[in-house]
Amino acid sequence: MYVVILAGGSGTRFWPLSRKRTPKQLMSVFGGKSMLQRTVERVLPLKPKRVLVVTNALQAAESRNQLAYLTEVPIDVIEEPVGRNTAPAIGLAASLIARFDPDGIMAVLPADHYIVNEELFRETLLKGELLAAQGALVTLGITPTRPETGYGYIEAENGAGAAAKVARFVEKPPLEKALEFLESGRFYWNSGMFIWGACTILDEIRRYMPALSEALAKLVFEDELWAISDLKPQIAEIYGGITGESIDFGVMERAENVQVIPASFGWSDVGSWSALPEVIEPSDHGHVLIEVREALSVDAENCLAYGSGKVVALVGVKDLIVVDTPDAVLVCDKSAAQQVKKVADELEKKGLVELL
Repeated sequence: MYVVILAGGSGTRFWPLSRKRTPKQLMSVFGGKSMLQRTVERVLPLKPKRVLVVTNALQAAESRNQLAYLTEVPIDVIEEPVGRNTAPAIGLAASLIARFDPDGIMAVLPADHYIVNEELFRETLLKGELLAAQGALVTLGITPTRPETGYGYIEAENGAGAAAKVARFVEKPPLEKALEFLESGRFYWNSGMFIWGACTILDEIRRYMPALSEALAKLVFEDELWAISDLKPQIAEIYGGITGESIDFGVMERAENVQVIPASFGWSDVGSWSALPEVIEPSDHGHVLIEVREALSVDAENCLAYGSGKVVALVGVKDLIVVDTPDAVLVCDKSAAQQVKKVADELEKKGLVELL
């Protein structure tokens, strides 16, 4: 198995800790290792043939630096000159794998997800590998635990149970629909994790995204194995002539042999500061405390504080997010956590680009 990690996101919802050069996946959101490092370490027990990290030019150097200590398997960092969503990134990685291993199976994983039960996660990937070897396009569907309106959904034809043919993909639903999905037992959260043969996904891209397929076919490989740096000018030329598209819309929603494997390994896409209580055990009074030297709580509850090693005092407040960095401080109600991304727009308008 090859592992392709998509690591080009901006992560503006985690400002001020996240910046363009150090977005969510390159940060130590939980303290300790970054999410990218955790994602790579999580798959190493599977002994993948290679790990391919697809990121952008701004983040490539830091990605290489963070992964330099991992020497168990070859790790390649592929630079996209400009973001074009997931389909080109996956197509590019698949082209590389198929060139040197036509029978290669690839797992596609986002770099910024949190997994609780890593052993069960790896077992699920191996199940997907078996299906992918038979020609299926496999996606992992997270068994929902609540009527979530912030995720897309996958409907399985045969309801809950083992792997099943996908009936349809559904965009983020309103609450009433999310409740229906939860009660039906046929729907799963769309995790954005996939397993398929490299040649299989290239065939599907050729069928449903011919313009992208034609662009990727222009890649000319030298005889030297995995000389990715030599491809940089070609990749730049290809990306200059293609449009952005997600693999979900471009292929998965149209393809026929799509299978979903139900998964319950404890998953979160950690989409904003308010998602951290799902994955970090709260302390006394329900607070989530990260990089805090000491916390003092007086008539306060259910707050999240990122303290950069400082003492944090919470007095008379509840459901508050406080994030301290050397050059900026965020104070936000938990209910408004999704709006933090708008801060980046305001900073740009005011010319404070050094804070982006």
